[in-house]
Amino acid sequence: MKALVTYYSETGNTEKLAHAIYDGIEQAKKEILPVRDVTDLDAYDVIFYGFPVQSHSVPAKAREFLKKVPEGKQLALFATHGSLRGGQLAVTAFYDALTVAKQATIIGTFGCQGKVKQQIIDALMQKAEHQAWAMEAQGAMGHPDTADLEDGKDFAAAMIKKARASV
Repeated sequence: MKALVTYYSETGNTEKLAHAIYDGIEQAKKEILPVRDVTDLDAYDVIFYGFPVQSHSVPAKAREFLKKVPEGKQLALFATHGSLRGGQLAVTAFYDALTVAKQATIIGTFGCQGKVKQQIIDALMQKAEHQAWAMEAQGAMGHPDTADLEDGKDFAAAMIKKARASV
């Protein structure tokens, strides 16, 4: 089995999680690349793809890659976000990703908090409709942390096991 871990990261949060996921893949040939360096998806049995959640959706640059995943290719999605793990905004982003990559076979998703740029939090605190989320995002400082990264490794191991079972 050959696995690709690829990611789009702006602040380093998603890249950090990508490396933990890569470390969690055992007993498989594996490669890790930023998404801008990926050229051939057909060479892999399973693809792990990570992105930062922005405005409770997949950023435009990340959407481009999701559209290119070959039909039926096994895809495990991971993301970093300012919301609490399992929160509505993060879950909405995964639903968005599922609709963009509808041709792929999604085998799982994993999300964890990632530090949000302070200037974004400050700007959103000025808007009443965004204050609650901005306050929640302040709790993402220091993330992804050691526990998040260990959970990412566990996610990778579970996805490899699932991918093997379906081959």
